[in-house]
Amino acid sequence: MNTALEMLLRELKLLAFFDHAQTVAIEAEREGWGFTRYLHTLAELEVQERGQRRIARRRKESKLPASKTLSSLDRSRLPEPIRRQLPTLCEGHFVDKAQNLLAFGLPGRGKTHLLCAIGHALIEQGYRVLFSPAYQLVQRLLAAKQDLRLEKELRKLDGFAVIILDDIGYLQQNREEMEVLFTFLAERYERKSVLISSNLVFSQWDRIFQDPMTTAAAIDRLVHHAIILELTGPSFRTQHAKQRQHEVKLTAPAPHRGDTSTQQVITEDEKPGEVNADIAPGQTPVDT
Repeated sequence: MNTALEMLLRELKLLAFFDHAQTVAIEAEREGWGFTRYLHTLAELEVQERGQRRIARRRKESKLPASKTLSSLDRSRLPEPIRRQLPTLCEGHFVDKAQNLLAFGLPGRGKTHLLCAIGHALIEQGYRVLFSPAYQLVQRLLAAKQDLRLEKELRKLDGFAVIILDDIGYLQQNREEMEVLFTFLAERYERKSVLISSNLVFSQWDRIFQDPMTTAAAIDRLVHHAIILELTGPSFRTQHAKQRQHEVKLTAPAPHRGDTSTQQVITEDEKPGEVNADIAPGQTPVDT
């Protein structure tokens, strides 16, 4: 390939043409391809590699945890209705309809992993996704409001087809923080999708918005076009900790005679008085 052609391909950002032209030319000569097939093959490689680069960029900008994907999700521990829904959710039809996805459950039930796995799948489908702990997004919006650029920040967020708000149940905000969160949800209503994980059932959301009217208005907008996922069962983290404890016991050396000391293994379990401890088995989060 001559230098002038190389420069043209770089200028046009035809990187796959640049990288594969010689290799494909050798194959074309060996197989007796015509010029049209040679060009078509290079064009296919260009489209394929651009798609891969686009997905890589969107995965990076999404800030999704790299480890929380579909391949690492233990689907066998998901409730059966969610297992059945998962393939359809990953196709993204609900995003095209600007529907929301709300995941409820006690701590350790896999809400964050589930939503992140769906987020990764949606990026593969071509959607722009942003993951953010709820408190971080609220602080981002509040800082923008104080700098008189809230509208600009909302337009920037509007570029994402999907925004995942993680752990909204832990927010206990002052009035200004509550207002920017409500503004964000109202702006995306019936236009773009929000995915939310929460330990709080709706009847406890006054802890988030601290105002009955605002709480009702926020819930009304979220639920109007929403798919609600309820994650039940034992805590993933607690069971994992118990498994580690069991492995430690199996591998620990036998104590010497007369040694009365014991090894204590601390497991991660639910803390007493969790905010959503009132969710009974089979109870829906949409209680009033």
